[in-house]
Amino acid sequence: MSEMTDDVLGKAYDARLMRRLLTYLWPYRGAVLIALVAIVAQAALNLVPPYLVLQVIDVHIPSRDLSGLAKIGLVYLATLAGTFALEFTQTWTLQLTGQRIMYDLRMQIYAHLQRLGLRFYDRHPVGRLMTRVTSDVDVLNDLFTSGVVSVFGDVFTLAGIMLVMLLLDWQAALVAFAVLPLIVIVTQWFRRNVRESYRQVRYWIARINAFLQEHITGMATVQLFRREARTFDAFDTIDRTHRDVNLQSIFYYAVFYPAIEVIGALATALLIWYGGGRVVEETLTLGALVAFIQYSQRFFRPISDLSEKFNVLQAAMASAERIFGLLDEAPEESTGPIEPAGPVEPAGPAGPRLAFEHVWFAYEGDDYVLRDVSFVVEPGQRVGIVGATGAGKTTIISLMLRFYDVSRGRITLDGVDIREIDRQVLRRHFGLVLQDVHLFSGTIESNIRLGTPAIDRDGVAAALAAVGATRFVEALPGGVAAPVAERGATLSVGQKQLLSFARALAHDPAILVLDEATSSVDTETELAIRAALRSLMRGRTTIAIAHRLSTIQDMDTILVLHKGQLREQGSHQALLGERGIYYRLVQLQYGN
Repeated sequence: MSEMTDDVLGKAYDARLMRRLLTYLWPYRGAVLIALVAIVAQAALNLVPPYLVLQVIDVHIPSRDLSGLAKIGLVYLATLAGTFALEFTQTWTLQLTGQRIMYDLRMQIYAHLQRLGLRFYDRHPVGRLMTRVTSDVDVLNDLFTSGVVSVFGDVFTLAGIMLVMLLLDWQAALVAFAVLPLIVIVTQWFRRNVRESYRQVRYWIARINAFLQEHITGMATVQLFRREARTFDAFDTIDRTHRDVNLQSIFYYAVFYPAIEVIGALATALLIWYGGGRVVEETLTLGALVAFIQYSQRFFRPISDLSEKFNVLQAAMASAERIFGLLDEAPEESTGPIEPAGPVEPAGPAGPRLAFEHVWFAYEGDDYVLRDVSFVVEPGQRVGIVGATGAGKTTIISLMLRFYDVSRGRITLDGVDIREIDRQVLRRHFGLVLQDVHLFSGTIESNIRLGTPAIDRDGVAAALAAVGATRFVEALPGGVAAPVAERGATLSVGQKQLLSFARALAHDPAILVLDEATSSVDTETELAIRAALRSLMRGRTTIAIAHRLSTIQDMDTILVLHKGQLREQGSHQALLGERGIYYRLVQLQYGN
């Protein structure tokens, strides 16, 4: 996928992107048709008032026809009322359609993000992905509500005014159109400069968002190392630059709109000079001159609107390119092969048999993290995995859960290659507890259940009791209904770890996976967890990664990884007897 940068603008108009965008309008084509009819009808009604003024001045006032004046007044009022109704209809319909399209697009993007694997998220910052779902979709809403459909109103208005003026008096019309070259010059200057200004504004607002996200998240570190003044100065520089480029953008708008008004006034002056002379010569009526002046004033408003819609179109093309670039990211690039039509469900009365068969894996290119790793985990067996940092321990977990797919070799459950198993089916067999616990905003209960209907309040209570978390949960206001702040900010590290254990156990997995799950827990809490786990692991396959060797000494088998290779395996006592890598790890951790 192309880089999803926030500061690069593509073409001002891309037919391929526009065709794709219009597909989002198709489900609401009825509403769009209503809005289009309202826009065209409103453009036609806008041509009526100047013509009514012409009739009043040239026909009814000279003949002192009061009844005719009354009729003209009623028609004028009816025209204004019709214009109001039509503008309300098209505004309401387009805004409603825009909101529905925004909803559809955001749901599509979020659903797609859920299908992408961890390799994709390794390459793309979360802040930029959030921008795709929020501000880029908002920009497309502007296109649908005030751009792609309503531009027809401006075009019809311009065409209608030009036609009426030419029919009334083509010579006077040409005089009014004499200023169009000036309009073209000013508009081109405005578009060119505003495009660059818009690019700069978008770049610096992205810098502001990134800076704020990073430093607000790391505020504890900023305050601990007394970096407030330095980070304030850094933010001041970014914010000041953003302000300056915004002021530059304002300058172009401040020049463009008054310039259009001045050119419009120049056209009016030319009409007064030329048309006034013809009125004196009686080759043009006064009513026609007044109507020409009104039409010319109305002629320049759509031109200003079209220039503004150019900016909307420019921004929409850039946002569409980024959004479609994200949507075009193929799931198989990040998460392996496309799911088979008939997912295979592994069988086994005591849980599945897990096997790594000559597995090689590299995150990038040929830089292999795992090299020819083979081992078997029998149903109900407890297996510990140890090794130095970077040995490939966590990678093994990621591969068995299909966050990534193997580069060579295969992983099987009951003899079935996991790449032939639907991911939803595969992951139902596993319960994963990570060192870095992620809790969602909600309650204690919702964080344990995670929306699983089969887990009721009693199931939550049983899981909490099993890991020794009942006492601290009951001490919270509301118990299991106690609110959990973002990322569990109001809970201690040990409490969050206990909740992650309860979450995994409540879902009753066949294979329990512990990735450094007790490394952030105090000794007392760790002892309580280990006591609970000893009973819970009976009859359940357990795979535990640990730096604290005390947590895996009683495992049935310990796998020792070194530089991506499986160098040793066996029980704690057997490995100590070999006096190899595991023996040295024990010496380093506990001394002689």
